[in-house]
Amino acid sequence: MSFTTVIEPAEVARHLGDPRWVFVDCRFDLANPNAGYEQYRSGHIPGARYAHLNQDLSGPITPSTGRHPLPPLEEFARRLGAWGIDERSQVIAYDDAGGAIAARLWWMLHWVGHEAAAVLNGGLKAWLAAGLPLEVDERRPTPATFVARPRAEQAVTLDELVPALADRSVVLVDARSADRFAGQNETLDPVAGHIPGARNHPFMSNLDAERRFLPPRVLRERWSKTLADASADRVVTMCGSGVTACHDLLALQIAGFSGARLYPGSWSEWIRDARRPIATGSESG
Repeated sequence: MSFTTVIEPAEVARHLGDPRWVFVDCRFDLANPNAGYEQYRSGHIPGARYAHLNQDLSGPITPSTGRHPLPPLEEFARRLGAWGIDERSQVIAYDDAGGAIAARLWWMLHWVGHEAAAVLNGGLKAWLAAGLPLEVDERRPTPATFVARPRAEQAVTLDELVPALADRSVVLVDARSADRFAGQNETLDPVAGHIPGARNHPFMSNLDAERRFLPPRVLRERWSKTLADASADRVVTMCGSGVTACHDLLALQIAGFSGARLYPGSWSEWIRDARRPIATGSESG
């Protein structure tokens, strides 16, 4: 049996030392890009590799991209191989932010056709609360060959999004906090607001007080309100730079809603051209 959404710490612990299970530490701090790796070096799940959001899970920034564009597919496949991941691997991603960064790796693995990828529910906090071990050694994985089976349709480009918004064939859902969506508290991007017509579903609303994903039933109730009369296969998620939008995609999957896609460029790409419209205020849709 493979795990494709979330997994509990006790289940992960049963597979420590299993060569087919690969653990990836995704801790990252936007304000201090080196902090995640330093935390990893101070202690991580035994055998875990470290994935740097900027270097491993993103491609080069250009004048027309957002802050975290997707890397070239071939480059990402090589990175997975360097981590020892192949078609037989069960990959478990984790962080210390409720899955906010780990979900990016989860989505990217599915994007390249690797279904056996899951996020540690509750992250490192839940792991430690269960009394499970850490190690400080940085093990050198045995390289593998990762063969990508691209699913390009899971990502929506800007050129695809603009006409889809115009004819209302997609429902755009923004994972940023309500104040950023409304344009009231923008600290990361130079322009505040949201794409006209977008609905707001902050990724933190997928979590409980312990930063664990809510039960599927509760997630389904919450997402049913956001989706209203829209089917999940019309949904395109976004955020500031295409990272926490993946958290909404994971929550949708847990809730049993399949077919939603990602707009990787997100708000930070949209605002690169001042001619593109913006909206402010809390009203969604």
